[in-house]
Amino acid sequence: MTITSLIVLFAVIWFLLLLMILPMGMKSQGDVGEVVPGTPASAPSEFDLRRVVIRTTIATVILWAITCGVIMSGWISVDMFDFYNGIDDSYQD
Repeated sequence: MTITSLIVLFAVIWFLLLLMILPMGMKSQGDVGEVVPGTPASAPSEFDLRRVVIRTTIATVILWAITCGVIMSGWISVDMFDFYNGIDDSYQD
């Protein structure tokens, strides 16, 4: 894997996990009972972006290391995903 592949893989995993971790543990203003005028009751009451980013980064490093290990070890390769069993190229000149 090239350095670019490693960075892209990390970014993809990070953003996917961010979207999964973002709603975890969130309490809405309606749940707390303190709705600020002008906001919906479903708005977060206390949102800590730093905590979400730290959790996301820790989970990403773990999953990224496992994924890179599997790819680099050869347990999974691109050849395993040849669903067309070597497409016949005889129709091309």
